[in-house]
Amino acid sequence: MATLFTLVSSSSSVFFFPIKTLKNPPIIHSRRPPFSLTCLRSLETNPPPPVQTFWKWLFDQGVVSGKTPVKPGIVPEGLGLVAQRDIARNEAVLEVPKRFWINPDAVAASEIGSVCGGLKPWVSVALFLIREKLRDESPWRSYLDILPEYTNSTIYWSEEELVEIQGTQLSNTTLGVKEYVQSEFLKVEEEVILPHSQLFPFPVTLDDFLWAFGILRSRAFSRLRGQNLVLIPLADLINHSPSITTEEYAWEIKGAGLFSRDQLFSLRTPVSVKAGEQVLIQYDLDKSNAELALDYGFIESRPNRNSYTLTLEISESDPFFGDKLDIAESNGLSEIAYFDIVLGQSLPAAMLPYLRLVALGGPDAFLLESIFRNTIWGHLELPVSRANEELICQVIQDACKSALSGYLTTIEEDEKLKEEGNLHPRLEIAVGVRTGEKKVLQQIDGIFRERERELDQLEYYQERRLKDLGLCGEQGEIIFWESK
Repeated sequence: MATLFTLVSSSSSVFFFPIKTLKNPPIIHSRRPPFSLTCLRSLETNPPPPVQTFWKWLFDQGVVSGKTPVKPGIVPEGLGLVAQRDIARNEAVLEVPKRFWINPDAVAASEIGSVCGGLKPWVSVALFLIREKLRDESPWRSYLDILPEYTNSTIYWSEEELVEIQGTQLSNTTLGVKEYVQSEFLKVEEEVILPHSQLFPFPVTLDDFLWAFGILRSRAFSRLRGQNLVLIPLADLINHSPSITTEEYAWEIKGAGLFSRDQLFSLRTPVSVKAGEQVLIQYDLDKSNAELALDYGFIESRPNRNSYTLTLEISESDPFFGDKLDIAESNGLSEIAYFDIVLGQSLPAAMLPYLRLVALGGPDAFLLESIFRNTIWGHLELPVSRANEELICQVIQDACKSALSGYLTTIEEDEKLKEEGNLHPRLEIAVGVRTGEKKVLQQIDGIFRERERELDQLEYYQERRLKDLGLCGEQGEIIFWESK
């Protein structure tokens, strides 16, 4: 997900090289509900038979009634929730009881619960979904039949389609996620699936496992009281709107009643909705376009959805590794630090101090002495020396140039494709992500190019120290006193 900027300092030189890595391991804790059924694109009045069957099943089970404000419907995104009447802002549009939640608790209570106890929560839920999907008689059949076989998430792209994001951080992340899913599948196949053929009397493939991973990644709710991973049938049909700028109060877990211990998942609309309109929410205000593409299979046009993650590392071969690591940890950072640069926004506050720390060496290494330990971060927030500042400017510019050379197209070529229009949804995602990354890289390069031009005008540590001691004038001249 990120380009790793490694500065290896010594007394005489600093070496730089970019390495591709993942910012974080791809753990399932999707913070948002789903994208929508991508296979349904028409604007039919009546939903297709599987959706009608699903609605009837919910009706028969008492989850919905004739008074439920929303109902599944065909929308431009595919399948979504459509208002059956006018709905006020923050009004609950549906409530789903816990017995219809699919989560680790549901897995534990199922026939495969005894063999899933030691598995990661998402792996156990994935196995549950796959088994119920492949079983002839599953109580979840009505729900499973409306789930998509795939979305436009990059984890489902072909090799030819992935070429379109070559050079992007999204490309590396996608490949890393798929490798992770494969390794988890091979492990669970050996430890659970094959040894318990009576529970899995049908072949379970890697494609099945990737399907379940994508379903959870795109549809699972989290940040719920006591629930870190849960699928909520019906509620997970709700789609995303970029025009909604709040995530608050969209959903919650609450008690079913004063004298009931049951729990309900309550979904609310953050804006008022007219009858016949689609009910929408905000999936995640903080996710970049690359993350939206990976999780849900869509991107937005807003500039602040474009970002690039810089990963800085204090190399273990650095002769001052221990001192630098101690300083970093004392200021809430570590051996490796990640900085998300967003298009049109300033650099993260801790990025320049961390860069200066990593590059610190030579004559500036005295700042690493214990006497400065409690004050050094304050010094690093300002330029340390011309050599140190020049080094980080050159390093970042070289890194940006290297990253930009890895893309197959230029920004101008991408913009021309956008102007021509009629792009396939996946190509539209690819063009949007790679254009956004390149613009952010150009922004970063521009910031440090401008800083390099200002090196002679900057005030460095030694000059600031002389001023503090009254030995340097406002214009930087050294002050001398004549003896009387």
